[in-house]
Amino acid sequence: MQLRRLLPCALLLVCAAPVGASQRVAVESDQDTLIRLERGWNEAFYHKDLAFIETLLADEFVATYDDGTRGDRAKELALARDFNQQVESAVQDDFVVKVYRDTAVVWFTLNVTGIRQGQRAPLTLRYTDVWVLRDNRWQCVSSQSTRVVER
Repeated sequence: MQLRRLLPCALLLVCAAPVGASQRVAVESDQDTLIRLERGWNEAFYHKDLAFIETLLADEFVATYDDGTRGDRAKELALARDFNQQVESAVQDDFVVKVYRDTAVVWFTLNVTGIRQGQRAPLTLRYTDVWVLRDNRWQCVSSQSTRVVER
């Protein structure tokens, strides 16, 4: 008699398990989140989406550009706003992401091809970005780009 009562319950649990497993929402890792934010920043820069870039940059953001100059949050936003170069492609790759609790460092390569004086002009930059997790969202506090010179 006891077995007869338990059998329908056990059958219900076995049948319900695959449904619950298939409805699980994949949780994005910090590494995947940071790569998505970096890619979004790149796209937002070329499309002058200042509102998106503002969400990424911490108030104390500092950038060191490939020519050695530095800029703050306001300069980075102005560069995006005033960008007027013709870009055929801008591809990020070689991502390395290291997370240290609420701080992360992201390294990647940006390969840009644009038009300069009527000619295709490729450019490769290596980036190192430092991110801090605040109020459950990542914000960039520092970015450094270095131009890769062909030898």
